[in-house]
Amino acid sequence: MTSEPLRSRRDRPAKPALTRQGIIDAALVILRDEGLHKVTMRRIAATLDTGPASLYVYVRNTEDLHAQILDALLAPVPVAPRRGDDWRERLKALLTDFRDVLFRHPEIARMALSTHPSGPNYVALAEAVLALLAEGGVGGRAAAWGLDILLLYPTAVAVEHSGPRSSVPEDVELSDLAAKVAVADPVRFPHVARLGAELVSGDGQARSDFAFDVLLDGILAAAARTPTERESS
Repeated sequence: MTSEPLRSRRDRPAKPALTRQGIIDAALVILRDEGLHKVTMRRIAATLDTGPASLYVYVRNTEDLHAQILDALLAPVPVAPRRGDDWRERLKALLTDFRDVLFRHPEIARMALSTHPSGPNYVALAEAVLALLAEGGVGGRAAAWGLDILLLYPTAVAVEHSGPRSSVPEDVELSDLAAKVAVADPVRFPHVARLGAELVSGDGQARSDFAFDVLLDGILAAAARTPTERESS
């Protein structure tokens, strides 16, 4: 019986150098193929043929890894100035693009509520939002704080739609809800009874546009009440 000769480690092809970007790329492949719950340091290390401890030279912890994944997923969001519509419509379109990224990656949407990305794509998104607010006359603290609110809303909506879905189709669920609202006791629930039809009216896009308009109107009103930097100094 003959055995194969031992192969010297020197004869093996050299492994690619470990880099932060390589770690993020490996994480994105695992996310796409297996889901966020499989994106662990141990799983990534196995993919890259290295030890988990080696990854911490490039990624601080799992939260940092998740933030970098979100930033990578934001790359396709068009942040260049849009033409043709007024600043509000362009801002609403930009925020809708951001929401759609989270819709396509529901696990990332849930993570985004507690993880604060700071990569170049996220910063570019923030810059684009602030630029459009400035075009609408909103600057200073109202713009800075308004940015958080404007990004939080689409994140929360994506999270709402990311949970386990019922086997009942959404239109059937809405019809069932409308039927229950229609028979609400007008004495005990006068406002629900009066606005029953409106409570279940509108599609997702119409409601999203309404929400963005409400937020923008509030930010504009806050900007009008907030002293300018010159006045407060």
